[in-house]
Amino acid sequence: MNERILLIEDEEALLMTLTDRLRAEGYSVEVARNGDDGAAHGTRDVFDLIILDIQLPKRNGFDVCRDIRQAGVITPILMLTARGTTVDKVVGLKIGADDYMTKPFEMMELTARIEALLRRSPIRVPEQENVHELGSLRIDLRGTEVQREGRPVSLSAREFQLLRYLVEHRGKTVSRGELLKEVWGYNASTYTRTVDMHVASLRQKIEDDPKQPQWIVTVPGLGYKLAIPSN
Repeated sequence: MNERILLIEDEEALLMTLTDRLRAEGYSVEVARNGDDGAAHGTRDVFDLIILDIQLPKRNGFDVCRDIRQAGVITPILMLTARGTTVDKVVGLKIGADDYMTKPFEMMELTARIEALLRRSPIRVPEQENVHELGSLRIDLRGTEVQREGRPVSLSAREFQLLRYLVEHRGKTVSRGELLKEVWGYNASTYTRTVDMHVASLRQKIEDDPKQPQWIVTVPGLGYKLAIPSN
């Protein structure tokens, strides 16, 4: 196992309980006790999962989550809070959180949520396969950077996660349902238009002619695939 988890929490008793339990489960845990430190760690270091409290000193969890996503980090984020209102949950999810738990919670449920998020997080690739060249495109998966003709391409966190999934499955046709499940974590039977809109936006940014895409190809009736460059 040994996945790396960043735990951003200021409540000392809960911090100790979570740290001990997660390490007992085989995870490597790093701790931040305020929002400033949490944002710094979350944007600078590489983690497999971030557990983020909302009510934090110096900077609240919503701001931390927003900063992490704006930095292009696509690590799954599980938010913890004493607040239980639907509005708070919707805000958290809209700014980039992947899941949400209200205190108090059962430790067994938390570990199950963690396992579910880790299962659908981007697949790790060997170091030598972190950088991919597609014509004038350079895609650095580990550095979460994309360049086109040597110039940076600004992608949202979700656009990069979508591109990453297509790169890791390049040459394979992936259905909208698979993308919804693996990239968004949604039920495969809903929101298929979400995939189409993000693909269209991604094409606008990386294709020479978005109306006749060279790289993100539509497979009629099936889904999309990332074309393999011809030698």
